[in-house]
Amino acid sequence: MAGKRILLVVGGGIAAYKALELVRRLGDAGASTRVVLTAAGKEFVTELSFAALSGAPVHTDLFSSALEGEMGHIRLSREADLVVVAPATADLLARAANGLANDLATTLLLATDKRVLFAPAMNWRMWLHPATRRNVERLASDGALFVGPEEGDMACGEYGPGRMSEPEAIVRAVQTALAPASGPLAGRHVIVTSGPTHEPIDPVRYIANRSSGKQGHAIATAAARAGARVTLVSGPVNLPDPAGVEVRRVETAREMLAAVDAALPADVFIGAAAVADWRVEAAGDKIKKKKGDSPPALALVENPDILADVAARGRERPRLVIGFAAETENLLAHARDKLVRKRVDLIVANDVGSGVFGAGENEAHLVTAEGVESWPRLGKDEVASRLVARIATMLEASAGKGGAA
Repeated sequence: MAGKRILLVVGGGIAAYKALELVRRLGDAGASTRVVLTAAGKEFVTELSFAALSGAPVHTDLFSSALEGEMGHIRLSREADLVVVAPATADLLARAANGLANDLATTLLLATDKRVLFAPAMNWRMWLHPATRRNVERLASDGALFVGPEEGDMACGEYGPGRMSEPEAIVRAVQTALAPASGPLAGRHVIVTSGPTHEPIDPVRYIANRSSGKQGHAIATAAARAGARVTLVSGPVNLPDPAGVEVRRVETAREMLAAVDAALPADVFIGAAAVADWRVEAAGDKIKKKKGDSPPALALVENPDILADVAARGRERPRLVIGFAAETENLLAHARDKLVRKRVDLIVANDVGSGVFGAGENEAHLVTAEGVESWPRLGKDEVASRLVARIATMLEASAGKGGAA
């Protein structure tokens, strides 16, 4: 990152102390950092600390006569190579998502023509609140990047998702965001689905499966590292967002299909999500258990088949459509059947009866019309890297045959 210029916006939260270490680590990596400290941020850390670490004045006031005499909010936002918001509080996310510009931080976020990387930090209830989810989705759809948050202990004494990513993880995300579009998938758009779907039975119960999302998220990370523009459509998971990836969060199969539709067109579609095959017509109120009552009858309705739907798009079909087959018996037979029936280019088959769900490893079998290639048991990151390399090879071979790759 030698010579790169980072504009760091520090929000008001206890995680602001990590921003001091972030400035130091960015400097160690060769980048220069200018800091904008919000009024709330000044309640946790001082201007002097950031000035000492960054070697540059710290900016706090939109109406600074010295700064705004040169239209400073425009200059600051345009001179940076990347804008980083850390910590990105719920309030900052809300104001940025809605285009407010009532202080220096939000004004420069509205004025910048550079990409913005948010590192959220807040109580887990705030992070999971529907309003925050909407704000994150809106920012992501506008092109913003996210790193984290992580799950863990919080300053309030509670535990859950909402901890700001550690400085080293944010630096890696900055490096990814600043990396030139190079690599075997440079210039490609890859859509990855990941995790389970939750199909509501009533307001407190749902149908789901055991998918952790680890493999899908690892694939999204590997594709981004290979230079692709990646859209990750994720069901409910307890995983941090991959760096440099646009994430769209959903709950149900129908929401996942809608998010995939919105993300198309793409060069590659990878359906790694474990989508529920069935749903029920959800009750508006909690189904109560009463003594002597028989169990309620749940009428199942078939969910949309996202993989088959994408593979049947005609001219809008991605060049490569890749699915996953999670089986407990007759693994390769079921995978071959799925390959033909859904008209996809590649099936990644794995035996989920061997403790794959939630584990860090996977034993994959790549099934194509030409045959089967079996890999040994590998870490899911390694499976992802190998799969992305295979995808790049398949795209190159398609282009060599005159395909519209």
